[in-house]
Formats: sequence, C-alpha cells, structure tokens
Amino acid sequence: MHRDKELHSFLIDKTWQMTEEWYASIDKSKAAGVYASTNPETIATLKKQNHEFHLHFCEVFIKEETEFLKDFEQWVVMIAKDDEHLNTPVTVIMKEFYKVQRQYLGFVKEFVNLHEGKYSQNVVDSWNDVIINTFNKIVTWFVEENQKYSEEKLIAQQEMINELSSPVIALNNHMGLLPLIGVIDTARAKLIVENTLEQCSEKGISHLLIDLSGVLIIDTMVAQQIFSLIETLGLIGVKSTLSGIRPEIALTATQLGLSFDQVSVKSNLAQALASKEK
Repeated sequence: MHRDKELHSFLIDKTWQMTEEWYASIDKSKAAGVYASTNPETIATLKKQNHEFHLHFCEVFIKEETEFLKDFEQWVVMIAKDDEHLNTPVTVIMKEFYKVQRQYLGFVKEFVNLHEGKYSQNVVDSWNDVIINTFNKIVTWFVEENQKYSEEKLIAQQEMINELSSPVIALNNHMGLLPLIGVIDTARAKLIVENTLEQCSEKGISHLLIDLSGVLIIDTMVAQQIFSLIETLGLIGVKSTLSGIRPEIALTATQLGLSFDQVSVKSNLAQALASKEK
C-alpha cells in the first residue's frame, strides 16, 4: 500500500536539498563529535554519507522490505564502523537520525499538498508509518553495529596498550631490555609474562635485562609472576638480569622465600648494561 513510484521520484529529486538543509540545521555551538568538525574534508564526507542515506532510504517506496534492508546493510555497517562516528556519542547520532525522519514526514506532506485529492488519508498514513517504522529499524540496527565495532576498537586499543606496556627492546649481541614502568597488578603481570616470552623468542634474545626502577607498587602475586618469568625464560635458554629493585620489592620477595641466588642482580640499569659490555 505504501509503495509509490511518483513519491519515490519526488523524494529522489529532493535528496541533496535534504542533505544541505539537514547540515545547515546543526547547531555547531552545541554539536559534538563528527557534527562539530570544521575540517572541510570531514564535512564533505559527512554530507556525502547523509546523501547516500537518502538514496537508499527513498527506495523503501519501491522495493520489498527484504530487498530494501539488504541493500541498506552496506551503508549501516559503513557508518557504524566509521572512526568519526565511533568517536561521536551514539545519543547525538540518534538525534540526527530522527531529525532526518522529520524531514521525510515534512516532504510527504508537501507531496500530498501538490497532489491535493489524489491520495486517501489511509495511503498518506501508510507512508508516514513506513517512514517511522523503518527509521526505528535502521536506528536500532545502527546502534547494535556501532556497539559491536566500538567494543572491537576498545579491545584492539587495550591489546596495543598491553603490548606497549611490556616492550622487549632488542640490544646488541642478542641482548634485550624489558623496562617495566608504573603499577603492575596481577592481570598486567600475566600479560607481561606472555608478551615477554613471545617477544624474546621472536627477536632471538638470549639475555634479558629486566629493569624495575620505574615500578611504583608491586604485590606478592606480582613478585611471584616476575620470578616465574625469570624461571620460564631460563627454560627457553634466556638468561636474566634484574636491575632497579626497590627495597620494598626486595622485602616482598624475601618474605615470599623467593631466592635471588640464580638471578644476576644489579642496583641500576647502567650497571646492568655495563656488566654485559665487558
């Protein structure tokens, strides 16, 4: 009942007008994320994305729902994973979606006025209903996809942070340096062990200098993890030298009964490096 080629043609002719009017309606003083950008390229891309939305949405008046949604999928996914939109609050994006919805309802009213008496109220109501219902589906679809890609991006960023938090720096003569900085909790200590073993193997490290001078706090579990790392490195043929051990860390280790007998220990990194250069 809602399909009408004449209405579709009318709306297609208005797509760029809708895009320009929509963008002009954005209050830049209150906008956020991509809508607040002053970068000409970003603005041009945003308008292009909005116009592509219209080209897809207008087809709701000529296509079956299954075909319509299938054709719309690429646009929804593209916007959901777009970095500019990922960095924009989803509530702000939803507000703009519904602003565009009002545009369509307004243009349907204009179309009906241009063809006074041609369409029954039931037909007009069916057009308005399909606009509202389709926007609800698209917004829900977008939010779900946006959430998925936001979580994937967060996981990727966390993995990068974890990797950077325990970098093995390759030195000369198959030596490596692991400078540990900040607070090390149990979860981070586990990642350090995993990353260090992998990096030593990949970089052909045979002797690893582990510098703890930048470590602020360490608990008993973490101390055990560090000594476990040293023992495991030994099993794969990597010797270890500890440097920069703070008094409180040394105290924790001795209270746990962890022995330094099989570990080379230097007071600071400079001494550790100097001893290996001899």
